Amino acid sequence: MDAVSPTLINLIIFVLAIYVGYHVVWTVTPALHTPLMAVTNAISAIVIVGAMLAAALTETPTGKVFGVLAVALAAVNVFGGFLVTRRMLEMFRKKDKKAAAAGDKQ
Repeated sequence: MDAVSPTLINLIIFVLAIYVGYHVVWTVTPALHTPLMAVTNAISAIVIVGAMLAAALTETPTGKVFGVLAVALAAVNVFGGFLVTRRMLEMFRKKDKKAAAAGDKQ
C-alpha cells in the first residue's frame, strides 16, 4: 500500500514544473530571447515526434485523439515560435540607407 498516490506525486511535479518554468522564462534577459525561442522550437519539434509515436502505438480511440491533439498543439507552437523568432530577428536588421533616404524626401 502506497502512502501517497502516484497521481498526487505526478500532479505535484507538474505544478512545480510550471512554477519553475515561469520564473526561469521571466528572468531571461532580452538579449537571450531569440536563442531561447530557437531552443523552444527544437523541443517542440521533438514533442511532435513523440506525440506521433504515442498516437501510432496506442490502441484506444481516446489515446489516438489525444495523440493527434498533441501533434496539432505542438505544430502550432513550432510554427508560431518560428514566426515570433523571425519578427524578433527583423528588429535587429540594419535599415537600408536608400529606403531611409527615400522616406526622408517624401
